[in-house]
Amino acid sequence: MGAAVLPVLKSISRSMIHACRSLMDRLGRPPAVIWVPATLVAAALALPPVYLLLRAAGSGADAWEILFRVRILQILIRTFLLVGAVTLTSVLLAVPLAWLTVRTDLPLRRVWAVATALPLVIPSYVGGLIVVAALGPRGMLQQLLDNLWGLDRLPDIYGFPGALLTLTLLSYPYVLLTVRAALLRMDPALEEVSRGLGRSSLTTFFRVILPLLRPSIAAGSLLVALYTLSDFGAVSLLRYETFTWAIFLQYDSALDRTLAASMSLVLVAIALGIVAAEALTRGRARYFRSDPGASGTGGRVRLGRWRLPALAFCLTVTVISLALPVSILGYWVVRGLAAGEQLPSLWILTRNSLLVSTLAAGVAVAAAVPIASLSVRYPSFFSTLIERTAYVGFALPGIAIALALVFFGANYAPPLYQTLALLILAYMVLFLSPAVGAARTSLLQVNPKIEDAARSLGRTPPGVLASITVPLVKPGLMAGAALVFLLTMKELPATLILSPIGFNTLATSIWSAASEAFFARAAAPALLLIAVSSIPLAVLMLRERR
Repeated sequence: MGAAVLPVLKSISRSMIHACRSLMDRLGRPPAVIWVPATLVAAALALPPVYLLLRAAGSGADAWEILFRVRILQILIRTFLLVGAVTLTSVLLAVPLAWLTVRTDLPLRRVWAVATALPLVIPSYVGGLIVVAALGPRGMLQQLLDNLWGLDRLPDIYGFPGALLTLTLLSYPYVLLTVRAALLRMDPALEEVSRGLGRSSLTTFFRVILPLLRPSIAAGSLLVALYTLSDFGAVSLLRYETFTWAIFLQYDSALDRTLAASMSLVLVAIALGIVAAEALTRGRARYFRSDPGASGTGGRVRLGRWRLPALAFCLTVTVISLALPVSILGYWVVRGLAAGEQLPSLWILTRNSLLVSTLAAGVAVAAAVPIASLSVRYPSFFSTLIERTAYVGFALPGIAIALALVFFGANYAPPLYQTLALLILAYMVLFLSPAVGAARTSLLQVNPKIEDAARSLGRTPPGVLASITVPLVKPGLMAGAALVFLLTMKELPATLILSPIGFNTLATSIWSAASEAFFARAAAPALLLIAVSSIPLAVLMLRERR
């Protein structure tokens, strides 16, 4: 199979370049500083799907017949149900939180902004373990209620309810961060005019703000849907069978992985369908201001009698999604230390995690800028295809992407095999979509006439990109970088497979200890992962102009 891969890749590359040039000639040629790096990034993103396609093609008709069995259809329905429920619940949580922490006089806004975003750093396998330990039929809550009122068993948390709760609490920050970035870029004069015409704050929100937030809500919802689609840790611990879990089981138990590759291709098709649905939701409306205006929040909405309910809402979300998991992890550490258990040395693990996460965030943002610019400023079939390709990796299981890159690295780039460069490439493929979504949402709010004016004054395309476009979309880029950083900190399958020999991170340490039932050893690096990841996120939000 390896001999057949290189001609296929060369053919794909030639086709992409030819299509790009022909479309540029018809629709207006974007500068090389945009389309060349965007095309190169798209070629890198195509590696895993090409590998899966070639692997599945070698399986013959048998693997494809299995995909059409009733059992597979049932798993797909369960997967779609979970994806839809988690996405809707996340939007219902995140949009009010973003509005409260940006546009209102809510006390301690910056504290709530950071606290409500921090659940993003908790790995899904840790979140699932905590939900089982706390809310399981014989969990910590049941033991407390048994001591107080003699309650001997709680309702079963396993299955759909537990998976919905866990994934919602871990993924709603995707919508929160993208919506906050959009609110910070929105012209406050729009709201002031609406309120000046006699409309209430609530009417202004639904008639003015919410329509302008549609791209950011769609972008955040897309990330939530793809994250839920690709999750394995939470659904496996909570025993809710999804398509990703079936793929992992096939990879783990079968000697022949062609069926798993075929199932992964179905997951790619589902991801592309979700991306297409997001594009329809996004629409073709314009979201930039007609003049440069001023970003910020203007006059804040006074909550008045709604201040206490708003505080209660923020406190409840924070306690359930952050304080409870941290408390349980702390309890395990204290109990382990009291029992004389030895904790791992955390300095090297922290250094390695920070190194790869920072590099991945920088590479992802650098790759996202040309893709977002090409998609927004030069819309065409080719630019749309490149943008959609950026979301495929986020929906695939990390193990599928890691195995694809192992194959290509071992066969076609031996110097990259088992190096940090290949690991960073895997992170870029996995997590480019958050950076692209955040960059695209911010770029939609920038009037293209500003860039046109800079070019008319003699600025070169690279100069316009560096001095005009990037500074104007900086809030979105920073939000995207924060998302990639946090996701990389907790990524597990790709890190386990692609890390250089002896290169361990906090995530791999957590998994190793948890798999051996050493909860105190797992809890200590998990707490440190949350603490370390919270620093850049807190700095980012505290420096926001509000």
